[in-house]
Amino acid sequence: MKIDGACHCGHIRIEGDADPDTTTICHCTDCQAGSGSAFRVSVPVPGATFKMTGEPTTYLKTTSDTGNPRLQAFCPRCGSPIYSTSPGEGTQPSYMVRVGILRQRDAFVPKQQIWFRSAMPWAATGLAPIAKHQKQS
Repeated sequence: MKIDGACHCGHIRIEGDADPDTTTICHCTDCQAGSGSAFRVSVPVPGATFKMTGEPTTYLKTTSDTGNPRLQAFCPRCGSPIYSTSPGEGTQPSYMVRVGILRQRDAFVPKQQIWFRSAMPWAATGLAPIAKHQKQS
């Protein structure tokens, strides 16, 4: 599926191809900290199809939960997470694009969860929906 999207401020724009069936929720502690939430939702995009405008800020996380270094990319203006990938020069084989930046994000329903042992205990509970437009504290 063709995808496109942008960070919160629009400085970074991406496009590529992604298979919605490969959408993953990751509960690792790195994704929790990096997303500012209980988990992160990502989808792999092959490097051969990944295109980006704008220059992200990157951070090399060398002590990830997997033990493998991961390059994290963010918008330098608004801070939106864009992707993670393996470190190295040039185009990488794959980019784990953050689903929240995709225009087609409603099509990317997670099909798997990983690092569930790090999940917040409440993440698997059925929470009651908040009424539309209800104020949240």
